[in-house]
Amino acid sequence: MHVLSQEKEKTVEVEEETRRKDRRRDLGPCAEIHHTKEQGVDNLSPKGSDYQKEYREHIQGEYQKIEDRNARMGEHVNLDQRYTELLIIKEYRQREEKEHEIITRGRKHTELMAHQTSLAKINVLFDPGRNQQITKTVVLQGAAGIGKTMTARKIMLDWAAGKLYQKKFDYVFYINCRKINLVTVEQSMADLVLDNCPNGKGPIKEIFEKPEKLLFLIDGFDELNSGLDMEEDSLWSDPFEKKPVKIILCSLLRKKVLQKSFLLITTRPTALEKLKQNLKFPCYAEIMGFSGEERKEYFHKFFGDEKKATQAFNFVKENEMLFTMCFVPIVCWIICTVMKQQMEKREDLSQTSKTTTSVYLLFLSTLLTDHFADSIQQSKTTLWKLCSLAADGILERKILFEEDDLKKHNLSLPKIHSLFLNTNVFQKDTERESVYSFIHLTFQEFFAALFYVLEEDEETMKKSLSSKKEVNSLLKIYGPSKNNYLMLTVRFLFGLLNKERLNDMEKKLHCKTSSAVKLDLLKWFEAEAKKISSLPYKDYEELHDQLELFHCLYESQEEEFAKSAMDNFQDIRLEHIKLTTMDEISLSFCVKNCCSKQSLYLCNCTLGIGEREEGWIAKLRKWLFPLNPEIKDLRTSTAYSLCQGLKDPNCKLKTISLSSCKLSSAFPEHLSPKTLFTNESLEELDLSANKLGDSGLKHLCEGLKHPHCNLQILLLWQCHLTTACCEDLAAALSTNQSLTELELSGNKLGDSGIKLLCEGLKHARCKLQKLVVWDCQLTDACCGALSSLLSTNQSLRELNLSGNKLSYSGVKLLSEGVKHPNCQLQKLDLSENHIDERTTKELDVLQKIKPGLSIVHYAALSPGAKQSWISLLLSQRSTYTCRVLSWIAEFLWYIFVMHWEIGLVLLLSMATLLINI
Repeated sequence: MHVLSQEKEKTVEVEEETRRKDRRRDLGPCAEIHHTKEQGVDNLSPKGSDYQKEYREHIQGEYQKIEDRNARMGEHVNLDQRYTELLIIKEYRQREEKEHEIITRGRKHTELMAHQTSLAKINVLFDPGRNQQITKTVVLQGAAGIGKTMTARKIMLDWAAGKLYQKKFDYVFYINCRKINLVTVEQSMADLVLDNCPNGKGPIKEIFEKPEKLLFLIDGFDELNSGLDMEEDSLWSDPFEKKPVKIILCSLLRKKVLQKSFLLITTRPTALEKLKQNLKFPCYAEIMGFSGEERKEYFHKFFGDEKKATQAFNFVKENEMLFTMCFVPIVCWIICTVMKQQMEKREDLSQTSKTTTSVYLLFLSTLLTDHFADSIQQSKTTLWKLCSLAADGILERKILFEEDDLKKHNLSLPKIHSLFLNTNVFQKDTERESVYSFIHLTFQEFFAALFYVLEEDEETMKKSLSSKKEVNSLLKIYGPSKNNYLMLTVRFLFGLLNKERLNDMEKKLHCKTSSAVKLDLLKWFEAEAKKISSLPYKDYEELHDQLELFHCLYESQEEEFAKSAMDNFQDIRLEHIKLTTMDEISLSFCVKNCCSKQSLYLCNCTLGIGEREEGWIAKLRKWLFPLNPEIKDLRTSTAYSLCQGLKDPNCKLKTISLSSCKLSSAFPEHLSPKTLFTNESLEELDLSANKLGDSGLKHLCEGLKHPHCNLQILLLWQCHLTTACCEDLAAALSTNQSLTELELSGNKLGDSGIKLLCEGLKHARCKLQKLVVWDCQLTDACCGALSSLLSTNQSLRELNLSGNKLSYSGVKLLSEGVKHPNCQLQKLDLSENHIDERTTKELDVLQKIKPGLSIVHYAALSPGAKQSWISLLLSQRSTYTCRVLSWIAEFLWYIFVMHWEIGLVLLLSMATLLINI
């Protein structure tokens, strides 16, 4: 029996060897590689569950510790003790903007919290979707510094520790795209897997036998320095075949190799389009950052001291700017680091500045002071070299630096290793080499900006091999589009021009700064502002270019500089843009430095987190995403930040238009009308198509009563006003002597409301010349009061009563008032009323008595009346356009969110129609 068993084993071995020889003969030259790997790896490695246990222990050892970016030698932090859960939405949100996510996520984060949308956890990323199909590929997108890599490391650690995906995956392998960029030799899929294994060895054939139990975690797809646009026939399905690493990666993404395996890919949103072309049926999820509670948790984990953590968190929470920035983990870490060091020195936390630049600068000065306390010159030289390296990298779009790059800038590796550069060990040819990168791309951009500001001295230049770069050359590259890869560098450049920060650099960093850069930036800004202002129409990109200029000015926090710069804008126009919290804060800073009677037009813009959806949209969202009753709906908040700029004493805007901006009834209260209307420059205020309501108008009326109010035009169409507000408005009209035009169309004022208004308009102090009450639910019952008004008021020149329910009896009463000698009316609009033949005759009689009066109505329109009607429509075109576009935007949102298939068909149909036209 034993002999038979041995013979059987020999037979099996012979058959297996025969199959191997046949396979090697079929594969040709590549077979030897396979044969070597099979004998040299599999036979020397433990098998089955024993190796799985060994592999898990190895991964735990590799991933359980992290090193803080400013950690001293030997200092480590336990990943489990530091990691704080991030908000993840399991849905795909495509973005065309290439702005750095570190600035643009505040509104989306707070909006998410307000909606209480169902969130996804890491452990359900691969759960079947609504169609019950198994999810094989998940794309985890997120902004720079939002925590993608930390999340990837936490997934590796939790899987190895038995906390995640236990029944789903036997092995999880980590592939770093930065490392892929540096691989120049051909590799196989097996080689990429073995890079994760202890000593680079493992039972690779056994691992590949169950591809459905494998998860590949591809981290940082956006960092690949070349595309993966390869032809299908160039891809490879053999996991042991050696090919250029880009082909191997592309084959894995496109499911040509290990087809049943699972993929989890992290990337910045800017690379989504490139990534989409290489995936089959992916599921998208997005890391949104920290919620308010998670920021608090992070502070407590970071400080490890209840009292200090609470003190620091409360300080940040009171500072809207800092608290907004803290939703991004990398920024949260910087702020915590800075504040912890300030506490240790017993400094006042209130001295911490509020812009991104100031936080980075304080962090930089702290590190340089700690590491180069004994040598000022060494500190200056090292800083200059780092800045030079960063600037070259940004211009060349390079984030990984080899030793030759460092030598080119005469950088001493031991001195900078513990400061701002990370060391990565990669394979190159048959050897390994160290490659360096800044701890985060935003740091590289900050150092690049610093390079243009620092003034080189002879000693520093002698020790560095770099020469000074001209800021105008940078701005020339940046100019064509403000949302390219130089965006944050230019923002930092403006931020570094602040007088206090320049003084800090000279005092703390012992560096001289160039005064010429400030003048160059001002000249560049003036040219850009004039170019944008001269455009009769701005497309989406140009609107964002303008907005980016405001971000630059805000980052500077230089009011005199901002005043000079903003003088170049006669009109500030932003239309159909969802302004983030940071956008609003930046705009607020610029608005308060408008000192030349400019105009601000925001049409159909969402202000910060202050958006408030109306009608069926609101009902739909509330039904889909019911709010926790204990949580306040932040979307009903007002544009508080913008208000701070508008009511600043330095703000001298002539016109403020915020039509269709979804403002709530609390907006006028935060606007502080008494302060706003004392601005003697303000002549026109348009708050149309917002839900101000009666309570909102009450606050405006307080401002109108102020003796120094110079407001001339107040537009409030479709503001959800009712009869209840008319008494307050009448009281304001009876005291205000500056208002000449009042627009109240589309409000439910009713007859009783108009009667109250007439009492205020009769007052001798009232100088109103134009009253528009189109579509205000008026009937003949109010015409007696209007007739009385017309017979006493000598200032009113235009009365628009169109779109109401006036008939013959009402018009006859109006005619009596118009005929009075005191009536100075020049235009009466009665269109869209019940004008019959008898009423027309009455108006013809009135026309003969008052030949200078222009009467507009539908019945029997004369050529002159037709022209007047067309002129009226043209004068209101911007109002109607905003309203129609708002309706279209809401409709399209519903179609694409709820019925994306129909929306796609609709878009294709529209495109076909346009092509045929």
